[in-house]
Amino acid sequence: MKNIYRLGVLAATLGFLATSCTENFEELNKNPREITQEQLEGDFQHVGSKYKPVFESIYIFNPGWQYQLQQNLNADAYAGYLTPPNPFQNGSNNTTYNLVSGWNNTIWSVPYSNVMNNVKDIESLTQGEYPTLYAVSLILKVEAMHRVSDVFGPIVYTNFGDLDNAGVYDSQEEAYDAFFADLDTAVDNLMADIESPRFTAFDLAYGGDYSKWVRFANSLRLRLAIRISKVAPEKAKLQGEKALSHPLGVMAGNDDGFFVTSTNSHPLAQIDNSWGDTRMNASMESIMGGYNDPRINAYFSEVNPGDSETEPIVPGTLKGIRNGLPLLDGYADASAQKADYVRFGVINDDLTQYTVQLMTAAEVAFLKAEAALRGWTGAGDAQANYEMGIALSFEQRGVGSADDYIADNTSVPADYVDPVYPSNNINALTNATIAWDGADDNETKLEKIITQKWIAVFPDGQEAWSEFRRTGYPKIFPVVSNQSPGTIDTDIQIRRIPFVDSELSTNAEGVAGAVTKLGGPDNGGTRLWWDTGAPNF
Repeated sequence: MKNIYRLGVLAATLGFLATSCTENFEELNKNPREITQEQLEGDFQHVGSKYKPVFESIYIFNPGWQYQLQQNLNADAYAGYLTPPNPFQNGSNNTTYNLVSGWNNTIWSVPYSNVMNNVKDIESLTQGEYPTLYAVSLILKVEAMHRVSDVFGPIVYTNFGDLDNAGVYDSQEEAYDAFFADLDTAVDNLMADIESPRFTAFDLAYGGDYSKWVRFANSLRLRLAIRISKVAPEKAKLQGEKALSHPLGVMAGNDDGFFVTSTNSHPLAQIDNSWGDTRMNASMESIMGGYNDPRINAYFSEVNPGDSETEPIVPGTLKGIRNGLPLLDGYADASAQKADYVRFGVINDDLTQYTVQLMTAAEVAFLKAEAALRGWTGAGDAQANYEMGIALSFEQRGVGSADDYIADNTSVPADYVDPVYPSNNINALTNATIAWDGADDNETKLEKIITQKWIAVFPDGQEAWSEFRRTGYPKIFPVVSNQSPGTIDTDIQIRRIPFVDSELSTNAEGVAGAVTKLGGPDNGGTRLWWDTGAPNF
């Protein structure tokens, strides 16, 4: 209401000026160096300038601390990828399931402020006149907001910007239906003018190539279809087969991957290499180390042991840290106190150079492998897709041929040995091997598919955490210290983030409605709509 009032005052003031000044007022007062609206519209800058914050907020690029709160101190840890070596908030925080509301506000606020607001502006400037520009904004919106829904469940999506219903949440099922509908509109718009170069100057991913945007949209549809395959199998099959049967298809090669280019380096470069606030998770050490996976050296490097004369406990071996550690001063890593003799894994510099990975051809191959297990038309052969996913990931990471790795039918995840506190030691939770065996049942095959997908999509912890919750794979070590108030089961692990304080204080009625659509209490132990807990097959 305050904004409407202010707009009314502004309109009245402008009207007064228009009737009080000379007819040549605009010409006399024009700044010759100022870019006019006409000039902006001539090269679409009035629209194009709004895309950059959208691209860079699917997860935030800069400042690094916002990414740290948006994803690193929740999904990256819950996925078994990374974990902090330092005891934030005296060791009682998100990673130990004492969920910090002030941290979690960022997960919600960044996509709404930087994505939804800008996409709404793009819609008002383009819809009906520049349908391809509108189409790209829809794809970006779905990419950003399905991640938000996969954290909280119900979200404000279809009602966003509606003055009468702005605070009304969609259930997660309603949100997913809207995602599919938006992808329909986007693909139809792009296919109608596929050769247009209009978006080239603003494209931080594909250089204005609308064919690649369509393949990304189809791949995103396939991801979302697989996500709901247990809870809504018929809808999932329909949407998945729509993606697979499209004339332009889904991502097939590494040049199809969705990588956002920026003038900022990956935020992990700051959080990890500058601040020392995150390190390799023990689950990464167990799985990739046990598999002798050469990609581990593309992902991580050793912490510089500094000037310590102490011999490394495990020479030349990258070490991970158990997730959910309580107060452990010894885990202030090599740049600080006691553990300067432990070579914990830090993010490899090559992984943080001015691009953010949000979807890869390898992931799509694994999606097709699962779709084949589920009998979806157009998915191809499950084994061929599985092996292609591994090969594409090896190619992407530049680690040589994947042939020997694909054929390995003996290596299994390794037991974890804590280099500082033996009480944190834990045996591997699975004996799954790498090589495909056609005689295996579908559950065993799925574990292999999801485990390899988990390795390939690193460092996108949000996608990895979602797939872990949906399938139970890979088998990630539980937290050492569960400090939830009895709401999160240590073995089942965390399922979602509760609705945030900023919404509770400004939209209490909307949140109350969202909780009724959640299907359980508003805490970290309640499963999302697609997280059924049922067997995968």
